[in-house]
Amino acid sequence: MKAVYEVEVTTGSMAHAGTFDNIFITLIGTEGESERTKLDTYGRDFNIGMKVTYKVTTRLSLGTLLLVRLEKDNFLFLPENDWFCSLVNVETPEKDVISFPCYQWMTKREVIELREAKATKIYEEQYPQLKEHRQNELKLNKEVYQYTEFKAGLPKQAAFQDPLSVPSAVRFSFTKDIDSAFNCSSALGEIKMKKLAKKADQWPNIKYMKRAFRPSKTPISKYVYLHWKDDDFLGHQLLNGPNPLMLRRCSELPLNFAVSDDMVLPFLDSGTSLNVEMKKGNIFLCDYKRLADLQTQVINGKQQFVTAPLCLFYKNQEGKLLPIAIQLQQEASEHSPVFLPSDSELDWLTAKLYVRNADCLEHQAALHLRSLLAETFTLSLLRNLPAAHPIHKLLVPHIRYTLQMNSLVRDRLIGPDGVLSQCTSIGHEGMTALMRKALSDLTYSSLCLPEDISGRQLDSLPNFFYRDDGLRLWALINDFVLSVVEFFYQSDSDVQKDTELQDWINEIFIHGFLEQSSSGIPQSLSTVEELIKFITMMIFTVSAQHAALRAGQFDYGSWFPNTPGSLKSPPPACKGSSDKNTVLQALPDTNTSANLASVFWLLSKPSADLVQLGQYPEDYFCQTAVQKMMRNFQAELSFFSEYVEDRNTDLLVPYKYMSPQNICNSVSV
Repeated sequence: MKAVYEVEVTTGSMAHAGTFDNIFITLIGTEGESERTKLDTYGRDFNIGMKVTYKVTTRLSLGTLLLVRLEKDNFLFLPENDWFCSLVNVETPEKDVISFPCYQWMTKREVIELREAKATKIYEEQYPQLKEHRQNELKLNKEVYQYTEFKAGLPKQAAFQDPLSVPSAVRFSFTKDIDSAFNCSSALGEIKMKKLAKKADQWPNIKYMKRAFRPSKTPISKYVYLHWKDDDFLGHQLLNGPNPLMLRRCSELPLNFAVSDDMVLPFLDSGTSLNVEMKKGNIFLCDYKRLADLQTQVINGKQQFVTAPLCLFYKNQEGKLLPIAIQLQQEASEHSPVFLPSDSELDWLTAKLYVRNADCLEHQAALHLRSLLAETFTLSLLRNLPAAHPIHKLLVPHIRYTLQMNSLVRDRLIGPDGVLSQCTSIGHEGMTALMRKALSDLTYSSLCLPEDISGRQLDSLPNFFYRDDGLRLWALINDFVLSVVEFFYQSDSDVQKDTELQDWINEIFIHGFLEQSSSGIPQSLSTVEELIKFITMMIFTVSAQHAALRAGQFDYGSWFPNTPGSLKSPPPACKGSSDKNTVLQALPDTNTSANLASVFWLLSKPSADLVQLGQYPEDYFCQTAVQKMMRNFQAELSFFSEYVEDRNTDLLVPYKYMSPQNICNSVSV
């Protein structure tokens, strides 16, 4: 007796998702497979967002349905165009509906095989066909997604020649658009600085700089322009600006920091001392020691300079974080004095300028190092966890576009010829060396926000919104991850015997953290708790923290003196040497400033088709229980977004970068 299967095929809803090409389907079950059947009805079958139902008839029942095979081929002589298949639902003759998630592009003559949505670990496989399919999927992925060395001492990258060679399964849904838009030339046009980018001259005066800045200002950058010289704003930026990773509590002065109690006593509240305030937990330090001994480059024929400052801060009774001492070199000497707020206004401003340059460079290293780690997370996931694995299903939304975006960033921003490399004082080689040092210092604890905040002893600082919002997001992500992981892993032994999971974490340790045991990154997983923590860290790093480091760059950096990527004058070797021209002479030239602003603009703008944190438009699980967990997560994130919006109404400088509505699910910009 013939068996009839009803097949519903859904085409994606994004631009260019539809196709005129021929699509063929084969159903594969435990008792055989159907004939290769062309999916064809009257009219166009695969328009954007369409759901179309077809019948596939077989001579006998196929038994338990295991796989759906899709094939794509040209229609007559029309130009080939890609197709985005979202989902295939099959109703069996027994009236069971089985979902086969796809959510990927198909190109010319491509063949893909889809498993049903049910999440399955390797030791749960029952059918030989699915065991073989699982093995073949990983074997193919390891051939397609290979590692190569970006630079010695840095996380390995995907071995694709250019952004357009990234496989269709993980590329942008708008490849051509993003390829043309993601360049600094278009960014310069957007921020109206194209003419400035052609001028290799020193800024003539601050008024000229203000005119250049005015067309592209944001509400926050306007505030930056008005307050960039203020001491308390320097402290504010180290808490809530694009780089909140450098500050830590200081309970004992570094031996190489030539600060004495007498020096800073005038800047402390009356009746106290430096030692007393350190014991109270009111003294903080930014140490930019990783910048020491980095080579610098020549820009526009002018040698560039960088310092490795130590900057001491005091939290006063009003809760303001104020700089009270700056030493611009790691070693104190007569040529490296300690600058103080009581020095001349221009001496103190110049010292802070070199601190802001150092912070800019450290920030770029931190941002792009974490993006490289996101690439390792992505590659290991694709190579070691098949699509049926529950952790693959949980994490695949958080690797969206990462490979192609990172390829673009390397090609156009941080590579040897990239714009960022050309407009920072340390250039490509210096930035590579800085990132190498940063990776060497990076620890598992520093990637886990609660431990990072505690380790830097920043628990009680007021008005630290990166910490407050970040800890709340960490908790929400952790709760969601816990509910999903415990649904699929009921015991520690479930984790230990999952060989695919162990391969996944070990490859991250090898290729992401270069087998540095000192990092504390696990090489294997023994408990459900360890798995939950690591997945929480991954999701937080590629979403919330990436947004915190990325999204404020243009706000804080488009006013050029606030975040100079390069300085073309040597640091002052004595006090009293700064005059009204010192800052202008030190700041990067007009074209360098404009190009860096274009980088900040590119990296700050949201993705053209942003998927917010916690939104899962592509349902890989197709399970009611997991769908409920997702809805609960989304509800909590929505409540938190409302809280952030309400809080920001009372702030002079709103902190919006970790509001869930502004966070991408993945490193997609």
